[in-house]
Formats: sequence, structure tokens, C-alpha cells
Amino acid sequence: MNIDMIEAAAARLSGHIRRTPLLSSPFLDDLAGRRVLVKAECLQHTGSFKARGGWSAVSALDEATRKRGVIAFSSGNHAQGVAYAARQHGTSAVIIMPADAPALKINNTRDLGAEVVLYDRANEDRDEIGARLASERGLTLIKPFDEPQVIAGQATCGLEIVEQAAEIGVDKADVIVCCGGGGLTSGIALALEAKAPGLRVRPAEPEGFDDVARSLASGRIERNAVTSGGLCDAIITPHPGQITFPIMQRLCGPGLVVRDDQVKRAMVQAFLRLKLVAEPGGAAALAAALFLGDQIDTDTVIVTISGGNVDPALFAEVLTTHAG
Repeated sequence: MNIDMIEAAAARLSGHIRRTPLLSSPFLDDLAGRRVLVKAECLQHTGSFKARGGWSAVSALDEATRKRGVIAFSSGNHAQGVAYAARQHGTSAVIIMPADAPALKINNTRDLGAEVVLYDRANEDRDEIGARLASERGLTLIKPFDEPQVIAGQATCGLEIVEQAAEIGVDKADVIVCCGGGGLTSGIALALEAKAPGLRVRPAEPEGFDDVARSLASGRIERNAVTSGGLCDAIITPHPGQITFPIMQRLCGPGLVVRDDQVKRAMVQAFLRLKLVAEPGGAAALAAALFLGDQIDTDTVIVTISGGNVDPALFAEVLTTHAG
């Protein structure tokens, strides 16, 4: 992984993904006690940053390989990103999704033309299912985070952050990133290392599923005890990736761990102050910026709202119960 690979991905993505805005609000600044800049990836195609990695990986395949189709496993956002890219490239996609994934994400993936295969993530192994179907059908597996072309695609978000921060004179900040397996986190870190070394990435995770924070603290890959049942479904993974963890270990600051109630309050603030719809996993970084200020020592923070694919009923419940 290097900046040349990231810039090549950016060239392939040009004209196919959105340059999402970097937003601010004095209300968020006051609540956080510092300047908060929000990279609104919830406004990306398919509602999350995963459209970047999906397009990067599908577009990097040679024509014959791409024509045979692709397969991916995901709780929803990577699923939609790959399904979208496959459809735009005129090929097929099979997506393996947990049966308890939000209905909105399952339905959106089907609506994008993908074949959805549901599994029980408590009792079945998605890697085994994916390997078997890929072998049987001759499909190319696109992993959700531990795949170089996916990481390169996610890193284009970091290139945009560098440009947008420079436009407003920000050259020193913590960049807090919603983190699951580490594809977005490691990709942004690589982009910042090459283009803006004064910006430092810090991963944000939900309490109880903080494998990256614990791995960074211990210096080795740590696993989550459970991999389902959390509010922040989009960023719950078993453990950091074999590719992503060494990058994060080298380039990232300490992890930040947020509670579910803080995530919900961040979702409300994103809606009230920026008119953004953030899914729980997509609001983890904003929650860290707003409510973990004692763990942050920079005057400015840049945070990703990495996705907005939240079921309407859950979003309404969060707004109703946490808007006070």
C-alpha cells in the first residue's frame, strides 16, 4: 500500500463518486470545546464511504475477471458499495449478509441488483460461505476492509480531507474515523502520511466492540468476544485486518471508545446542527469528538460521519428519546 496506489484509485473514481463536503457548526464547536469539522460521507453514493472502496476494487479488475461477477460479505454498507459498482460496470454481484442486518441495507442491496445470501452470524462463518460460492461460481471475492484496492478506494476520502483542510488553513488536527476492520481508518492514515503529516488519525469504536483500540494498546491483534447485537452494526467486526492493523499501528493515535448513549446523542446533533442523517456506526467519530474531549489535545478535530443508512424506525426513536 502506498500513495501511488491511492492516487491511481482516485483517478479511476473521478467522476463516479462524490467529493463530500467538510461541514461545521458553532453549536458543535461549543459542545465539543474545540473546532469540529465533519466529513459527511453519509452523503456519498449508496449512503456511505463504502462506495469508494467498492468502485476501486471492481474497476481494478481486468475485463474478463469482472465479467464473471463479484462476491462480497457485509452487514450492509460494503454490500451496497459493491452492488452499486458492479451494476455500473455491467456485471453481477452476490452479497452475503447477516440475517439480522438492518432491513434498509438488505433491501437497498437487492434494489441495486445484487443477489443477497443471508446467514446467521452467530452460528455460520461468512468467510466459508464466501469462499465456497466464489469457487462454485467463479466469482472474485472483494473483502470489506482487508483488501488493498478497497483500502486504496477508501483512502480517497483522506485525499479530499487533505485538500479541504488546506483550503481553510487547517494543518494540525486529530482526524477521528469511525472504525470497524480498519479499511477507512488505515486508508485515510496513509493519505495523510503522504500529504498532510500534521493531521493524525484516531479510530473511534463502540464500547464492547473496541478491538482496534485494544489492539493498538497491546501491540497485537485482539478479538471481540461477540460480533453481533451492538447498536453500531456497520463497524462491528471480529478483529482488525491483517493488512489494516500494521498500518494503523504505525500511523494512528490511541483509539477512542464511545457508549451507545453518546452515539445516539451524536446522531441527534448531526441532524439538528448539520441536517445530516447518520447511522449509529457512522456517528461514532462525532460522538468521540463531542463527548470524549478530555482524551483529545488538538484545537481542531476532523470527524467522519461514515454512513447514513439507518432504519427509519430506529432513527425516529433516537430523535424522540435523545433530543433533549
